[in-house]
Amino acid sequence: MKKFFTVIGGMGTLATESYIHLLNQRTPITKDQDYLDYIIVNHATVPDRTAHILDNSKPSFLPPLVEDLQQQSLLKPEFMVIICNTAHYYYKELQAATDIPLIHMPHLAITTMKKKYPNAKKIGLIATKGTIDDHIYENEIQEAGFEYSLGDQQIRDDVESLIYDDIKEKGQMNAKKYYDILKRMYNEFGCDVIVLGCTELSYAQEKASDHPYNVIDAQSIVVDTSIELETKMRKGEKIDISKIY
Repeated sequence: MKKFFTVIGGMGTLATESYIHLLNQRTPITKDQDYLDYIIVNHATVPDRTAHILDNSKPSFLPPLVEDLQQQSLLKPEFMVIICNTAHYYYKELQAATDIPLIHMPHLAITTMKKKYPNAKKIGLIATKGTIDDHIYENEIQEAGFEYSLGDQQIRDDVESLIYDDIKEKGQMNAKKYYDILKRMYNEFGCDVIVLGCTELSYAQEKASDHPYNVIDAQSIVVDTSIELETKMRKGEKIDISKIY
């Protein structure tokens, strides 16, 4: 197979499944051969990203992801995506491990948000404790010129519960919990746009998108970007990852 891309997933598996489902659903097709060419690495046993970020003595997710990237690099994909926001804590180290361009999901999400909602005043961020603790999204939001809110402790606890208790542990989507989180971020904290800083939240958005709130779904944006880049590859056009931001 030539002119393909690699998806590093399994963090978690339902989030990766959501990405693939949207990728296939949004690809314009009239026959089998119209679908995209890609390789999925569903590395479900990668250590928990948040646990390591909050306590560096816990098993690191960096070595297994470096191994994945280096293995896939031998196959020479045109680009790679990591379907986990929190894993971008080690983005510099991961990109340094391969010559293959690696899409920076948080940077792409906030760049897209700035273009889509240029007049927004306050951005809400809901994410894992690990993503909040590493400040990757907060820094991106501030550098883009926006104020931001993380809500209160109850919201952060509810987000963590939705991600871990409902989706990761039970494989279930709690739509009421998700809607309540968005509603409180909008009504109580004055957020014009809410960034979904976790791929489990992207899964929640896919399953429960019937709400009135503006959200920036990093995984959904990466889906559209993957389709755009792969379509250019098929046409023989040279792709430049730096131009997507």
